[in-house]
Amino acid sequence: MTQALIPPVPPTLGLIAGGLSLPLEMVRLLRSAGVQKLIVVAFEGETDSSLEGMVDELVWLRVGQLSKMIRYFKSHGVGQCIMAGRIAPKNLFDIKPDLRAAALLFRLKEKNAHTIFGGIGDELKKDGIDLIEAVPWIQDIMPGEGFLMGSPLKAKQLDDVAYGFKLAKEVSRLDIGQSVVVKNGTVLAVEGFEGTDACLSRGGQLAGKKGEAIGVKVAKLDHDMRFDIPCIGLQTIENCIQHKFRAL
Repeated sequence: MTQALIPPVPPTLGLIAGGLSLPLEMVRLLRSAGVQKLIVVAFEGETDSSLEGMVDELVWLRVGQLSKMIRYFKSHGVGQCIMAGRIAPKNLFDIKPDLRAAALLFRLKEKNAHTIFGGIGDELKKDGIDLIEAVPWIQDIMPGEGFLMGSPLKAKQLDDVAYGFKLAKEVSRLDIGQSVVVKNGTVLAVEGFEGTDACLSRGGQLAGKKGEAIGVKVAKLDHDMRFDIPCIGLQTIENCIQHKFRAL
């Protein structure tokens, strides 16, 4: 991964914390970088509760309470914030939006993760809060380019990797998803709104008892890294092991 320049550390930083382990790692890295005060928005049913003991201020909200989130950040002097962690795709459709979130959703002709979270960034900006990239602070836990581990792939499997990469790039360009599963030149699964893990599980099941499928996940050409870092976590790796993937 190309090393990003680390920007000046703001003394107070807001964190919109989703699920899984990335928000916890993010807090540790931000503290190491010198952030003095972390103001966190956590989501019921999503965010790890252990985050409460690691930050200065934390409020629990429902997904969709946009006005409360903005008021909370402003009341604590937050001028910059970052996003980290997953919001389960189903929760984006099951939300009970407040008036501001409802107005945002009404304005969006296309509703996907990029348009929804991009719209949230725009709303934050209207109130003087910049949504910024978290990438510069998490470089220590992001792998570089190249082969990481496992046995080398055979020629046909490398062909599947190249084929899957081409397909995933096209699927992401169309704002459908970022992942595909391929085996022996056949596409087993394409990610929709269900997310990467569900796509890999579906493809892994179709690969049969022997597994040996290839999973491919990509970033879009114009990927907005402020709210969607296309990384792979422990849960995804365990998912691939369970379904006997050959490579990811």
